[in-house]
Amino acid sequence: MKTQKRLGILTSGGDCPGLNAAIRAVVSHATITYGWEVIGIPYATKGLLEKHSIPLTVHCMDLRGMNPLLNMGGTILGSINKGDTLAQIDEIIAGYNALELDALIGIGGDGSLAILDALQKKGNWQFIAIPKTIDNDVAFTEKVIGFDTAVNTVVDALNRLTFTAASHDRVMIVEVMGRSAGHLALQSGIAGGADCILIPEIPYLIKGACSHLRELRDCWGRRFGIVVVAEGAQVAEDGCCHHELVKNKQPSHGMGQYIADEIRNCSHNQLDIRVSVLGHIQRGGIPSAGDRLLASAFGKAAVDLLAQGETGKMVAWQNGQVVGIPLQTITANSPSPVKPDNFLVGTAQSLGIYIGNTEQISR
Repeated sequence: MKTQKRLGILTSGGDCPGLNAAIRAVVSHATITYGWEVIGIPYATKGLLEKHSIPLTVHCMDLRGMNPLLNMGGTILGSINKGDTLAQIDEIIAGYNALELDALIGIGGDGSLAILDALQKKGNWQFIAIPKTIDNDVAFTEKVIGFDTAVNTVVDALNRLTFTAASHDRVMIVEVMGRSAGHLALQSGIAGGADCILIPEIPYLIKGACSHLRELRDCWGRRFGIVVVAEGAQVAEDGCCHHELVKNKQPSHGMGQYIADEIRNCSHNQLDIRVSVLGHIQRGGIPSAGDRLLASAFGKAAVDLLAQGETGKMVAWQNGQVVGIPLQTITANSPSPVKPDNFLVGTAQSLGIYIGNTEQISR
């Protein structure tokens, strides 16, 4: 008779710093505290589909066990964020059963969590989710793994670009990730000293951004500027010179370059503008102390929930502690956007940062 619980763990969606720290916490707590067997599922649901697994123990890496994973970026299990997973739902459930799993922990963003929720319901799995994303748009949690490190990475880039912008009297347009949520642009822009922050939730006016940059130059003697642009930033339809963007919502050549072209035209070529697209640099690197702590807390809490017989929940950070929230509630309210009355939006405005037409949104 089987007496030892067999726990699977996988990482799904785009990678981010802190995933390995969460894996470390799950393996350490599950094996040391509960005596469970833990196996890693490589490449998310693809591993379940192909019935692949990797034994994970506190001694499988080196003499220090899983500890080296604490400060390692990416994920040792690999991840995927493409394909029609739900089209193969029966085969994936068959793979789960073939691996003889008693429970599963899945680490993912809002898209991955919705897919995993559908799988665990149909497969009747015992399942707990851990949220991660550099977009910070998972509902009902104040923090997610990966976001803190991504903000620090963008701020570091803004620090570097500010010096070269000031040296050459230039406006630097910095495009960051965020197709539907602007949390990364908003928080890194405030912390990095941006002059304009353009995000998907608050449509902006080109003439408003351009006027703000001209005011910095003409009234305050500031001959350089920093504009942080989320890749999904939206222009107000009454303030755009570019018909294609109003119609299609996204330019074909990148939002950062589009903003640069429009500001250049609006200023009659009086502003020297350069564009930096940070791209996947935002996903890489060593996890910050904040992400290591959060990943460790989430990993422990996820294992404890399974030990208590819980299922279909996501661990979330609320009011300084980790709680379990029904996964169905999370997926029904995700992605969670920046609200126009967000405290940080007001903070940005109080610092003299142009952030779009919030009055139009609130009406």
